[in-house]
Amino acid sequence: MARLFLRARWDNRDVSSSGMSIHHRIVGALSLTQIIGGLGNGAGLAVGALLIEDISGSASLAGLAVTFMMIGAATVTVPLSNLALRYGRRVALGVGWALGSVGAGLAVLGAVLESVPVVLLAFALFGVSSAANLQSRFAAADRAEPASVARSISIVVWSTTVGAVVGPNLTGPGAELAAVLSLPALAGPMVISAASFALASLSTWLLLRPEPLTNLATTHSVRPTIKDALPHVRGDVAVGIISITMSHVVMVSVMALTPVHMKHHEASLSIIGLTISLHIAGMYAASPVFGWLSDRWGAGRTIVLGQGLLALACLLAGTAGDSTMQITAGLILLGLGWSAAVISGAALVTSSSDTDVRPIVQGLSDLMMNVGGAMGGLLAGVIVWAWGFGTLTAIACLALVPVLLAVFKSGSVRPN
Repeated sequence: MARLFLRARWDNRDVSSSGMSIHHRIVGALSLTQIIGGLGNGAGLAVGALLIEDISGSASLAGLAVTFMMIGAATVTVPLSNLALRYGRRVALGVGWALGSVGAGLAVLGAVLESVPVVLLAFALFGVSSAANLQSRFAAADRAEPASVARSISIVVWSTTVGAVVGPNLTGPGAELAAVLSLPALAGPMVISAASFALASLSTWLLLRPEPLTNLATTHSVRPTIKDALPHVRGDVAVGIISITMSHVVMVSVMALTPVHMKHHEASLSIIGLTISLHIAGMYAASPVFGWLSDRWGAGRTIVLGQGLLALACLLAGTAGDSTMQITAGLILLGLGWSAAVISGAALVTSSSDTDVRPIVQGLSDLMMNVGGAMGGLLAGVIVWAWGFGTLTAIACLALVPVLLAVFKSGSVRPN
């Protein structure tokens, strides 16, 4: 009986003793992995810019931390999508988390050596964990009913909240761990990141069963490529990609330089970590609400709501000066705006693309998202160095204009 029960738990039939559907089991496994991996992402994001500034001695280079994370994520999004089509989501996501663990470990080495090139390479590999994180939300929609695509995506996004909110608050304990290990203080959180990514990879490999893409993958005698996906980037798919990309540009550019801005106003590492953790809570904690809104109220309308929240966030953060409360409020709104725009944009991409090329279209969406984030992070450091944090938030608002134009031009502002 025990053997039969174990077989039933892992095959593709809906026969678990709890009566959960295949889809629910997949979403549950993805959610657990997001909790574990989110811990590493949060810990690394909180100290990335500070580590670069500390090693290089230049605040203008601080944005390179997020830039190289995004470059790393962008580089692997399409290969991970192809890997998913060939071997399944389980293999692709497991590899992504594992490479992120290698990157976090390399960042520790770079901190010890005080080598900017090593740390930048490390952050590029670290960014692969972000690609795995993002593709997990699409995996949640692989077997979802059409009317619940956004909600399925939002549940997995929401699951990141626990780890991602706790992660930035590990800057203090991370520094204590670094002291025990005789490492630089900012290397401590990277040790935590390496361990959490490794555990996320292991949990993906063990728990993500049945394979979300099994039925889709078997239909492909010839796997689609980016070239095959490009003709599908039109209409609502294009609106979704533009929304995801430009909203991510705004979020990354402002968030990446917030720790540096706060440090220059003499905020402690603990306060900086708390601010980033509340920002990440804004990104993930309310995602089920935005998923429900997108399914019920309409993806286009939810995207517009997201743009309004992002604009308000830039206004608050950019005029905060040395007010920790105001900049924290701005960062929370920044996370909420990102959540609304990215979840509804991902729902548009998923529900509006053909199943034969959907994983590649999703990979293309993540590619554009991460390229945009990389450019935002790169330019943010230069802008803050030359003109200040307030100017950065004002320029970031300009990225909202293409999203609004695309939504209203396409007629996407309508109920689903």
